[in-house]
Amino acid sequence: MKRFIVFVCAFVFFTLGLMAASGAQKGVNFAGTWILDKAKSEGLQRAMQNAESVTWIVTQDENQLSREQKTEGGQGGGRGFGMGNLTLKMDGSETTTDVPQFSGKRTSKAKWLDGEKILEVSTVTTGNAQGNDFKFTSTEQWELAEGGKVLKVHRKSDSPQGLTESKMVFNKK
Repeated sequence: MKRFIVFVCAFVFFTLGLMAASGAQKGVNFAGTWILDKAKSEGLQRAMQNAESVTWIVTQDENQLSREQKTEGGQGGGRGFGMGNLTLKMDGSETTTDVPQFSGKRTSKAKWLDGEKILEVSTVTTGNAQGNDFKFTSTEQWELAEGGKVLKVHRKSDSPQGLTESKMVFNKK
């Protein structure tokens, strides 16, 4: 009889654990409207540094994450080769999009690090700018801080202008 009770209890706990796991979203949810805090950021691209404001609008569900970037004011207000809008599949598969301004393509991929606390976003953009073919790669690591009120993005990129590194800090609106 004791074995039967132990078996039933184990089965119940196992079943409850599976139900909880299946209903939970994988990893951290970065959804929200994020405002760049230039004073706390380091190594920003010129367009971001000169802008009056940079806003990321992030939507996320268990299947995909989308980032829309809005840049207001400043000179050279472009997005840079690797910035701007982005859509990622959360299962780790690649997403390829057209980049019309450079007659190119952008391939993006996401993967979770550190027990699904950090999202690593890798992009490769190829195209042609002013008659010159180029390849631009970047890796961003996204992490929430201060109870989800701050988004920290550590970015390393390699472009025709060389290697760069930046640390961007966004505050949740």
